[in-house]
Amino acid sequence: MSTPQPSTATHQPVRAATAAFIGTAVEFYDYYTYATAAALVLGEVFFPSSNHFLSTMASFATFFVGFIARPLSGAVFGHLGDRIGRKKMLLVTMFLMGIATTGIGLLPGYATIGIWAPILLVLLRVLQGIAVGGEWGGAVLMASEHAPKAKRVFFASFPQMGSPVGLILSLLSFRLVSSLDHESFITWGWRLPFLASFVLLLVGVAIRMGVKESPEFERMKKNNEVLKNPVGEVLRTAWRPIVLAAMATTIGSAGFFFTNTFMISYVTTYLGMSKALILDCLFVVTILQLLSQPVSALLAQRYGDTRFLTWAAFISMLTPYPMFLLVSTQNPVAMVAGITLAVVTLSAVYAVIAGFMTPAFPTRVRYSGISIAYQVCTMIAGGTTPLIGTMLAERYKGEWLPLALFFTVLSAISLIGIIGLGRYRDGKQPEESAALATN
Repeated sequence: MSTPQPSTATHQPVRAATAAFIGTAVEFYDYYTYATAAALVLGEVFFPSSNHFLSTMASFATFFVGFIARPLSGAVFGHLGDRIGRKKMLLVTMFLMGIATTGIGLLPGYATIGIWAPILLVLLRVLQGIAVGGEWGGAVLMASEHAPKAKRVFFASFPQMGSPVGLILSLLSFRLVSSLDHESFITWGWRLPFLASFVLLLVGVAIRMGVKESPEFERMKKNNEVLKNPVGEVLRTAWRPIVLAAMATTIGSAGFFFTNTFMISYVTTYLGMSKALILDCLFVVTILQLLSQPVSALLAQRYGDTRFLTWAAFISMLTPYPMFLLVSTQNPVAMVAGITLAVVTLSAVYAVIAGFMTPAFPTRVRYSGISIAYQVCTMIAGGTTPLIGTMLAERYKGEWLPLALFFTVLSAISLIGIIGLGRYRDGKQPEESAALATN
């Protein structure tokens, strides 16, 4: 009679990690679809201007608007996730993202409804930000809290792999519609990737419905350890790991928007390359990124996550220089090699950072802590990166060194945060062991 129980216990961690991976892939498909469209088409449709630079900046500004909502959303969903459960929040965030992305695909442009077009676009973009703001922390916790303790770094990397898969799907969809003539692409072609989100929404919700609640949350609930105000508690008692975790994840967040969003605009506007060429290059790069991330997680699990992340962030400081040299050749093979060098290195940070930061927070405030840290970072660093990159490219036309230095600074911030958070965790572990022994 008890035979099914071990089987269920054995398969639930894999099922939870798989659901976190697929659900996050759907959410990031939606998010990257907007990012790609912002680089390619939204400026022309919603912010028409004779000055291409101003249209692009306006488009990237709406991209940034979505990031403004993310820290508040992370706090709200973190609070609810620490009080009523991780699973419920993930279903809500997925539904919100699907509705927002589908709505953008149906939204008339400036030529049809005038100023209401950009206003409604901004509102839907804010809704996207709210959804993804609550998504990341819950997905990471569902994967890691179901996992065996010795394998949490690896299992926590599954939601991170959803990011490149979402990007691959987004790039594929835009690669298909970008083959249309310009008028068709501007009129209706760009909308198709957004409308496809509704189908992915149904798939993601169905998969997540089949996963049980986090066992650590259930244990906390059973022991009456659920806090009334987890956000207030984490801000009061754990502000230091929040700051350090936000710094640590900088290149893992901002770096992708540098290589996968800003780079599209940079090479098409300032180097005169075709949309199809850069999308094809990024497609190959993202496949290599996807293959590299589980390897990074396994290496970190074997040799220590702090040591691995320290080296990854340091190497990432060096990679933008060969990347820009190779991109400047405009040779597809060289471009893929250069961008891959930067992306694989920064994605090594991204793959491991979730499992690295999670143990720094107690279970009762963990959803709130990691969500606030990650979303504050994405707002400050991720959302502004395409804007800063575009301003540097415009200011220093024909020069890539300022852009490379910007990338190096982002990596250096991560390196400082990783070292600091690693030391903080090492200092907390003896205290936790002593507390467990006392209890």
